[in-house]
Amino acid sequence: MRYISTRHGSQGNPAPLSFQEVMLAGLARDGGLYLPESWPQFSRAEIAALKGEPYAEVAFRVMRPFVGESFDERTFRRLIGEAYTSFETPEVAPLRPLGKDGLHLLELFHGPTLAFKDVALQLLGRLLDHALANRGQHATIVGATSGDTGSAAIEAVRDRKTIDIFMLYPRGRVSEVQRRQMTTVLAPNVHNIAIQGTFDDCQDLAKACFNDLDFRDRHALTAVNSINFARVMAQIVYYFWAALKLGAPERPVAFTVPTGNFGNVYAGYAARQMGLPVSHFVVAANANDILPRFFERGTMTATGVVPTLSPSMDIQISSNFERLLFDLYDRDGKVLAEAMAAFRKTGTLAVGANALGGVRDLFDAGRLDDPGTLQAIADCNRRFGETLDPHTAVGYAVAQQHRRDPKVPMIVLATAHPAKFPDAVQKATGVRPPLPPRLDDLLDRTERADRLPNDTAALKALIDERMSAVRRTGRGSTRTKVRT
Repeated sequence: MRYISTRHGSQGNPAPLSFQEVMLAGLARDGGLYLPESWPQFSRAEIAALKGEPYAEVAFRVMRPFVGESFDERTFRRLIGEAYTSFETPEVAPLRPLGKDGLHLLELFHGPTLAFKDVALQLLGRLLDHALANRGQHATIVGATSGDTGSAAIEAVRDRKTIDIFMLYPRGRVSEVQRRQMTTVLAPNVHNIAIQGTFDDCQDLAKACFNDLDFRDRHALTAVNSINFARVMAQIVYYFWAALKLGAPERPVAFTVPTGNFGNVYAGYAARQMGLPVSHFVVAANANDILPRFFERGTMTATGVVPTLSPSMDIQISSNFERLLFDLYDRDGKVLAEAMAAFRKTGTLAVGANALGGVRDLFDAGRLDDPGTLQAIADCNRRFGETLDPHTAVGYAVAQQHRRDPKVPMIVLATAHPAKFPDAVQKATGVRPPLPPRLDDLLDRTERADRLPNDTAALKALIDERMSAVRRTGRGSTRTKVRT
């Protein structure tokens, strides 16, 4: 398996990379995102052979073609096993029916930080650490989070000697639980940075660090958010897992995905490209509805970000959408690079009618505002006794608006534990959801974070200073503990 950039050909034609090279690089040097030259194919018999296997075995078989020779079979199995023993349920991703009409919840929040990001990041952290240790190298993660990626990434790499992590989050625009899950990790290799701005600003700052090739090489930058294909690879697994539970490959299923950065739903698209029988996907957004507007009109137009009850979806520039656009532009990286440059300049990107028709065959999209989100939380609680977080509630409501065939099971991805957003849940249901016992003192723990303006130079200076101290004195640098 070899990998190319979505902007392949825009700056010459570099040789395709291995999985390990792509994993360590994160973002391509031409500014694009890596993906396989071609998708591995699973026959109906190969998919059927996965039935009844535990999650770790399904994960191994689904991901093995992507890894190639980068990890030997024994090591890869071991790292997968270690990753999923950290989950509270042996199923990893339990599937819950909602009534008897074929609506289901796929619970992806049973990992250490109570969000779906754990499913991929508990594995990616181990893969990175193993590869770096074997190479005798150190890497610096620079990432942006709208809420959940940050804590999941930090938990995956905390205290690892091979990695330092700088996580950017929009100050005042994540929930208190989300923030504290990041800022109360006082491990010496963890550096939280509160940015005065939106998630899109944080994402732009992180990308600016990667696009400065001298800075990137000086600190051996890598990424663990969904621009890293290894994240997408690990998320493909639970689409196979859920579909198998409901009769695949003998019958198709549909998925509804609460969506901000498009990485989660793109993993489902990848599973379908590999042969999984998925009838269609529903993209569920909040008031920041750039993706539903695209699927309705064929044009992406960025507007201002509106704070909502579902902050992980408060995004206007969905990085992973570039991977889907690569296919819509007939995998022509040069043309796509020009289109993305124009989008950055004008705030608008349009695709042709033929490409749009193909997208609409596979994707539906819908939106839900904050009052609707509260109503959806209350409705699911009343009808089925299930308590949803605001992001999952958006998916729950939008799924019911866009079921094409009632005979096809509809699986809603439950992306976070309701206790991560207790204020919204309490407002909707009258009951404040408790954190699990292992986190019941979270609100009393000491926080540590740096505050920065939305300024690339300031961010680079902080990273330079912090990493210089690490190289000079090991972990001897001191940082002030602050509330943020």
